[in-house]
Amino acid sequence: MTTKGLFDEFVRRGLVHDSTDAAVLSARLDERPIGVYVGFDPTADSLHVGHLMGQISLRRFQLAGHRPFPLAGGATGMVGDPSGRSDERNLLDRETLQHNVDRIKVQLSNLLDFGAGESGAVLVNNADWTAGITALDFLRDIGKHITVNQMMAKESVRNRLNSENGLSYTEFSYMLLQANDFRHLCETHDVELQMGGSDQWGNITAGIDLIRRTLSRSAHGITWPLVTKSDGSKFGKTADGAVWLDPVRTSPYQFRQFWVQMADDDVATYLPRFSLASLDECAAVVESHRADPGRRAAQKFLANEMTTLVHGAGAARDAESAADILFGGDPTAASVEALLAVAAEVPSTKVTREDLQDTFGLLARAQVVASTSEARRAVSQGGIRVNGRALAADETLAAHGFLHERWVLVRKGKTGYHLFDLA
Repeated sequence: MTTKGLFDEFVRRGLVHDSTDAAVLSARLDERPIGVYVGFDPTADSLHVGHLMGQISLRRFQLAGHRPFPLAGGATGMVGDPSGRSDERNLLDRETLQHNVDRIKVQLSNLLDFGAGESGAVLVNNADWTAGITALDFLRDIGKHITVNQMMAKESVRNRLNSENGLSYTEFSYMLLQANDFRHLCETHDVELQMGGSDQWGNITAGIDLIRRTLSRSAHGITWPLVTKSDGSKFGKTADGAVWLDPVRTSPYQFRQFWVQMADDDVATYLPRFSLASLDECAAVVESHRADPGRRAAQKFLANEMTTLVHGAGAARDAESAADILFGGDPTAASVEALLAVAAEVPSTKVTREDLQDTFGLLARAQVVASTSEARRAVSQGGIRVNGRALAADETLAAHGFLHERWVLVRKGKTGYHLFDLA
């Protein structure tokens, strides 16, 4: 990607919902590098898939030679953004917020280059310039420049005022805080552009207006469409909850499966929005997928790319190998790392070599089957596979050897797995 035509690239990828004057912004981006920021409120100690659009959009700008400023909301996180919500967030204490900010720094560094140079990313925390300001100073220096009329006209505020829970003054003030963030970054780091989801448009334009009034400068804004599934449900949510970027909260395997399981209608929309591949390559992947949807080529392409970006190439390979195993592939060809990934996803039991001699009893004790009689029946019917091969009635669970001298992988039916571990 080059600096030239970046705004048009965003438009063609479906990444522009609202923007300041398109011609002016496009010309500014083509002229020379720009400072651009996206905010992430540290309401948890991990970002989630819903935050990826912001991170990847910053990466696009960085690859085009611009300088990204990811902002950790150590101050705004204490208030809570009312945008896109029907109720007020739980307020966090300073220690928890700082812990969350520290954890988020690590995740951001996986997608952005924080090295030296004109396009090196700079992580900023709005607590650094907000915590020391008194309420009276803030009202005098910032509040006087933004009218209540402006704030009441913003869609996010109107929606909350009309909701059952209403809008607290704490959250009402969030717009002022975010506007001041933009003003501060513009003044101290020459940041001219803020990006965010479409529910942030009111906050972004408030910042642009504040910059104009206080610094006599022009600034720009871009929002992308809110990321939702084709069925209307929230993107990044599963039956088990949010899909986190922290591998402890959501394993690389589970993270990859989130993308693999994406609906066909969704992947055609979100492949060009999330992928860093060229638009021509994205179109070719979608075309290939439509020719044979059962292979889920587009989902796997996006899943592998996103897992690599977030967790690294090694974890992505292991997650893919684990998926191959758990969907019927040959486990004897799997690496140690892939089997460790499998071990994190399926029930496992530590055993001795002697334990493995009692085939039916061990299958029952490990709850692979309900009883020894069911174990005999399942084995006789060919329903138990060990290390990828059907187990005969006169064989022990060790008959087909050990995977990497350690594991015996048992499969009951098509999807029931259990790992016996000699370690």
